[in-house]
Amino acid sequence: MYVLKPRLSEKAYATAQANNTFVIDVPKELNKHEIAAVVEKQFAVSVASVRVSNHKGKAKRVMNTTGKRYSNRSGTQADVKKAYISLRVGSHLPFFAAEETEAKETTKTNEKKAEKTKTISNVTSKTPKAENKTSHRGLLRNRKAGDK
Repeated sequence: MYVLKPRLSEKAYATAQANNTFVIDVPKELNKHEIAAVVEKQFAVSVASVRVSNHKGKAKRVMNTTGKRYSNRSGTQADVKKAYISLRVGSHLPFFAAEETEAKETTKTNEKKAEKTKTISNVTSKTPKAENKTSHRGLLRNRKAGDK
């Protein structure tokens, strides 16, 4: 029994929205057919295709400090095997469900704000305004001259 972990990133979210393709970290010993079988069993979806990519871990420098002495050691990040899983039409994985509901809520709030601004603009259009800026400025000049 293998446990598959989804990659939750912006790029993975974009591919899931555009192509119904999900990115999952898989163990190195699995091949495409085994990955498809495990995904279908674990998530109860139908898989259309699987693409696999192996990424070697980068070499990183690790600093070790103890008191006045320090040393540089070389280390590496872990190797990663990713599977790009395309699902058949009608199948969907709930990895990004929180983002999708959040997007729906923001559209609803934006619609409410738009309705409020429409009602406010209707109210402000009914209030009397100066005919144009020059006549309004002239009124202000007359008031200032009368005050002196």
